Amino acid sequence: MSTVSYKKLWKLLIDKDMKKKDLRKAAGISTASMAKLSKNENLTTDVLLKICDALKCDISDIMEVSLDDAEQSDNQEEV
Repeated sequence: MSTVSYKKLWKLLIDKDMKKKDLRKAAGISTASMAKLSKNENLTTDVLLKICDALKCDISDIMEVSLDDAEQSDNQEEV
């Protein structure tokens, strides 16, 4: 199973000298969505796009998807 990480988002906020509450207000997203981000949980594409619009960035600048160890070994065997 793949997992989502928003570490890139947190680094970007630091670079822009923004706090989570600043992002929430700028993007117009709920506190529940912010909680999901903090827990690396799935969010709707709409929420992710609101964040990208607010930060003027691409979706790849705020998140990454990583394969678990089993999937990585399966993919390597296929090559």
